[in-house]
Amino acid sequence: MKDKRLYSPKYVREILDKYGFKFSKSLGQNFLIDGNILRKISQGAGITKEDYVLEIGPGIGTLTEELALSAKKVVAVELDDTLLPILDETLKDYPNVEIVHGDILKVDIKKLIDERLGGGPIKVVANLPYYVTTPIIARLIEEEYNIESITVMVQKEVAQRMVAPPGNKQYGSITVFVNFYTNPEILMTVPKTVFMPRPKIDSAVIRLKIKKDLPLIDRKAFFQVVKLAFNQRRKTILNSLSNNPWGLDKEEIKSLLKKAQIPSDKRAEDLKIEDFIQISETLPSLDIY
Repeated sequence: MKDKRLYSPKYVREILDKYGFKFSKSLGQNFLIDGNILRKISQGAGITKEDYVLEIGPGIGTLTEELALSAKKVVAVELDDTLLPILDETLKDYPNVEIVHGDILKVDIKKLIDERLGGGPIKVVANLPYYVTTPIIARLIEEEYNIESITVMVQKEVAQRMVAPPGNKQYGSITVFVNFYTNPEILMTVPKTVFMPRPKIDSAVIRLKIKKDLPLIDRKAFFQVVKLAFNQRRKTILNSLSNNPWGLDKEEIKSLLKKAQIPSDKRAEDLKIEDFIQISETLPSLDIY
């Protein structure tokens, strides 16, 4: 292990000044500079010497370094080309690290896993820019790559929504989406004081363990029901589904809910994933397609 670690605030400032780096607000750049938090992220992700890790948004490499100390190999995808020469310097002592320049929303992730990460299963670890948190997580879990788990830093409020139980005001469509594909767990909350520059809000690290066996259902119908239900979340499920693209009137929706054994006076936030599945599976019996 090196005597001087990347997360030292003094070293971070030195390296940024050396390369004349300026933080980009548009890219949501906030670098983590607390060694204890970095170690806890790596430990929480369960990184071992057998693991191939995909990191998203390495910044100057503070988390990358921590992952490299524990993993077999780390491939880090960085969008900002001004960080590439910095990463070449900061991570030069880690032969098990490979930097890929690109946008994780456009990169061929399957090819990356097959060609550079041993074919998987891999573990994903990231300190995500807040503005792209949801689309990145959605791509990683929806497209069913060979991923074992995703451990990410997100806004504290977003993490709380992901793990909210039915009946909670934070329970919403993102909760259902994440819990359909994964088993989420908040590992820790992270204060804004451990970042450079400091964001305006606190963060949380959440681990999403990918489910191996998903329900054999029409996912398009399922998520359409979920979206309709939460678009007007204060209304009853009967009223929110009555405003639908299927051409069903209120009485037909009431009949659908009865067949699904869902009380029509319930609200979306009161329903479990199984309830939404039950509703979506009732749709074909009404010949709406």
